[in-house]
Amino acid sequence: MSTSNPVSRDLPRLRRYARALTGSQAAGDTYISATLEALVEDPTPLHGSEGTSVGLFRAFTKIWNSLEINGTVDVEHPADRHLTRMTPLPRQAFLLLALEDFTEADAAAILDVKPVEIQQLVEESGRELAAEIATDVLIVEDEPLIGMDLESLVEGLGHHVTGIARTHGEAVALAAEHPPGLILADIRLADGSSGLDAVNEVLRSFEVPVVFITAYPEQLLTGERPEPAFLIAKPFRQATVGAVISQALFFERKARIKRPSVDA
Repeated sequence: MSTSNPVSRDLPRLRRYARALTGSQAAGDTYISATLEALVEDPTPLHGSEGTSVGLFRAFTKIWNSLEINGTVDVEHPADRHLTRMTPLPRQAFLLLALEDFTEADAAAILDVKPVEIQQLVEESGRELAAEIATDVLIVEDEPLIGMDLESLVEGLGHHVTGIARTHGEAVALAAEHPPGLILADIRLADGSSGLDAVNEVLRSFEVPVVFITAYPEQLLTGERPEPAFLIAKPFRQATVGAVISQALFFERKARIKRPSVDA
């Protein structure tokens, strides 16, 4: 029985996941080879009710969790060191949701845990990543209760909140006073101003990842900068916010001040 047709579509995705999980493409491919050999012997995991993608990742996970191939992991990319320092299950949960866009239900099936455990693992991954890449966070949110909830969540992950801005002007002033390493921003603010405009103004001075948290996600799907690479719709779940914050900080670099060039 050939597994090439149902599996080939997901192999690039699995290779990306395996590299992020192991720290190197060579090590990741070794686990994938072992997985494919196991599926040739027994293709049953590919025919479960969850679908081929979940079955393939679940088969890979069983191999990853049961074998120690080539001993220690040889990390090729500096950013991957953050992941390899995380404990295995939180690392897997984070990557399945944040990198591979699996639902919590699918991630639970892949890791053979209950959905509620996935939320706990993602929260743990956020805390472990924060220990490696903790940063200063500026919150731009006009609803006081939501702002306080976000502040509690962010600080619970190990980051530091520099301030909560309710208007365009407050956001720009706070960013200038204390350059953030991450911005959490709503797009409709207390004085009728735009959080998007405030972020755009801040980004003229700083390179910093932005997570938009909004009840109006369609307003960010216009093609204008900044691109909504990290977007959360209200009402949000705390586990989702934690995962996206970790994702933004892992895949983006720390804020850098943009300095004007000096002509000779």
